[in-house]
Amino acid sequence: MALPNKVKTLLSDAEQLSDYRDCSSYFYKWLHNEFAKQPVRNLINARAEFIDRLLIKLFHVYDLAHESDLALIAVGGYGRGELHPYSDIDFLLLVSEQPSEQVCEKIGLFVTMLWDLNLEIGHSVRTIEQALEQKREDVTFATSLLESRLIFGNHIEFEKLKNLLIEKPIWRSDEFFLAKVKEQQLRHRKCHGTAYNLEPNIKENPGGLRDLQTIIWVAKKHFRAETLQELINHGYLTHEEHQELSECLENLWNIRFALHLASGRSENRLLFDHQPNAADILGFGSDGKASVERMMKRLFRIMSRVRELNQMLLSYFEQSILPDTAEQQVIELDRNFERVGHQIRVKNPSVFFRRDQLFVLFEHIADNPEITHIYPSTIRTIRQVRRRLLGDLQDYAACREAFLRLIKHPNGMGRAFTLMHKHGMIAAYLPQWRNIFGQMQFDLFHAYTVDEHTHKLINNIYHYFDKSHVSEFPICSEIVTRMDKPELLYLAGIFHDIAKGRGGDHSELGSVDAIAFAKLHRFSASDGKLIAWLVANHLLMSVTAQRKDINDPGVIKDFASRVKTERQLDYLYCLTVADIRATNDNLWNDWKNTLLRELYLHTQRALRLGLENPMDQRDQIRDKKHQAKQRLLNHGYHEEQIDLIWSRFKANYFTAFSEQQLSWHTEHLLNSNDLSQPSVVVSNEAMHGGTQVFVYSPYSGALFARLVGVIGSKKAQIQHAQVLTTKDGYVLFSFVILEVSGDAIASARAQSIKRALEIALADPKKKIRFKKNRSQRFKDFNIKPKIVLRPHARKDRSLIEIQAVDIPGLLTKIAEVFQTHLLHIHAARITTVGERAEDFFVVSNNDYQALTDEEQAKIHQALRKKLNAETE
Repeated sequence: MALPNKVKTLLSDAEQLSDYRDCSSYFYKWLHNEFAKQPVRNLINARAEFIDRLLIKLFHVYDLAHESDLALIAVGGYGRGELHPYSDIDFLLLVSEQPSEQVCEKIGLFVTMLWDLNLEIGHSVRTIEQALEQKREDVTFATSLLESRLIFGNHIEFEKLKNLLIEKPIWRSDEFFLAKVKEQQLRHRKCHGTAYNLEPNIKENPGGLRDLQTIIWVAKKHFRAETLQELINHGYLTHEEHQELSECLENLWNIRFALHLASGRSENRLLFDHQPNAADILGFGSDGKASVERMMKRLFRIMSRVRELNQMLLSYFEQSILPDTAEQQVIELDRNFERVGHQIRVKNPSVFFRRDQLFVLFEHIADNPEITHIYPSTIRTIRQVRRRLLGDLQDYAACREAFLRLIKHPNGMGRAFTLMHKHGMIAAYLPQWRNIFGQMQFDLFHAYTVDEHTHKLINNIYHYFDKSHVSEFPICSEIVTRMDKPELLYLAGIFHDIAKGRGGDHSELGSVDAIAFAKLHRFSASDGKLIAWLVANHLLMSVTAQRKDINDPGVIKDFASRVKTERQLDYLYCLTVADIRATNDNLWNDWKNTLLRELYLHTQRALRLGLENPMDQRDQIRDKKHQAKQRLLNHGYHEEQIDLIWSRFKANYFTAFSEQQLSWHTEHLLNSNDLSQPSVVVSNEAMHGGTQVFVYSPYSGALFARLVGVIGSKKAQIQHAQVLTTKDGYVLFSFVILEVSGDAIASARAQSIKRALEIALADPKKKIRFKKNRSQRFKDFNIKPKIVLRPHARKDRSLIEIQAVDIPGLLTKIAEVFQTHLLHIHAARITTVGERAEDFFVVSNNDYQALTDEEQAKIHQALRKKLNAETE
């Protein structure tokens, strides 16, 4: 579409920098207003035309238009005439020989003016020889030259360059093809191999614009094709597939254009911050999450189609460009399928009229580890069959039998399941899976859509059976060796989140779906109940481990009573580990691993003792004391010394810590010269999933704030903490601290933290410098702190529960409020789950009594004010 006359006039009349800025401002407003009125192709072409006119005008202003040997050449996307509102402007200044100092100065002023106009530019000044040399070294530059276009200047030099690119190709077709395929593989790997990130990159993600452009680049290089439509004549695309790719390109352009408008900059990643505005601009509505979900589902469907077509076309190109691949050995698998190299091919497409043969194809993939991909013509056939399906594949008895064979196959849920997911077969089989395809998750934990998260969970379970992953999943790998029906675990994984996005409790709704599936597929009643129980309770173990005191016998008893059998415990543990690890790549760490393992082992022991006679607190304390004391005796300490130390501690101390921690604390105290003075010990090696910090000190109301402030000032993260008081006025602090990365603290760092804590204890008046460094990511989530005050089991105590975003310095802020209101902390449990802090405090007022209603109201108000200020 032609530029509006006013833009042309403003640009023509512009003299000062402010004039050019006014012209640009008017043009961008016009782009924004026109977006809802006309095809996006017109607008991205219009911006390219606007930049053309601007560069030509400035070429004249800075007297470059009279340099006869200078050619201004657009390259890359700009060379194609495709510029989104804030896309980079890449151009080449082609010269016949090195420019003079005077010309260089003019070029410098020209480029500076573009920067002053806030344009993102990529430019170079090259002779033809230099351009060809750079093309030889850099495939990205070589690609950009494929799409070069003369804007202004010496057309003879430009044509000479174009002819040389054709006559003396520095990159042969096969080299170029292999380089672009490798480039795509690396790009996909950076995106964790999935298009279904919750904040996808519209250009770089699998199925994004780069995948479409890769097809075009290879076609231009090898087939001299200028458009995708020409691939129809070469026999690589059908008319329907060309139409589909064109629609996908148009849709991706629309979303990218809207993202640029929403962000006001060259942005390709659809961040949570921009999703609502982009959805509104695109016409999906302004009703918050619902409009975002509609937009994102559309985007993920498009990316799925692009990725599939990209794979199919690149496979076809490979056969043409790399002749050796076209002559691969053909091995018959059965009368319907054969293996061609590392690909499986259907002999006759009509075979899929028997729908169960779709799953037989994947059974062959499970049977043959050599098969890594599906042959391109077979992908095309699967796509055609998928579109013509009437109803769900699970409606066919033969498909149900084939599906069950697959999930029971030792390799069925590995590559075979991944390819089924990738090519839409899971969605074609399970109607519920179609509902979660591209389903967003608006929380602090998940990095992937529901279907991709579930796919990764299944991969994690599959790895339990792989000997190369034993060190990664030691307990799970041991459990599955004795698991009688692994397929039940896989099915629980498939259904655990399948009801998300429907409203209501997804665990309960999913368990209903699982029961229906079990009945349809003729599972026994007991097996169906196990799958449904696992789905309904798939969050139980992670919640218990991360939010409750797993050293409390009551907690173990309650958890064991819900788990009921050791068999269910095994299945639940394996499902929970796979679930957490599939949530995002940063959520799993040694601390969570340790908590789940200890909960599993405690519960296993409780179940083996029998729920009718579970462990009581006295037995547990007696058992822990015995084992801890034995450790200490073996190190040469005397029983009388040990008992003297322990006589000062309350019973909750012995239930709160493991025997390893008890012996470690006690050994430190036994080696102390003066137990009336504070002391600190920090583990040099990871214990219980993190670096342990143990602090012993005379009680002080301000102490808690000081300690967490010191740890924060050392840029360490408190993953878990406990506070306990002794019978004689001392207080014990136990912290599990990690690096921000989630790793345990290195030995040298641990000693530095220890010294800082000792200084803080020795000099209570010394100020602690705590640098506030709030993560930008917290702005993506509107999570208000939850504060609950309730009575405690002891009448002279109150319980305060706080859930909030785990901003740096959070515990310090809480402790400041407690100190201001003269609260005494008698016990505390601090837990970080993802980026959410869940803290419990047992407190009393300054008179060591439970908080009055008036005191509770004041503290609640003070905490809410302090924490809301920190999270806004």
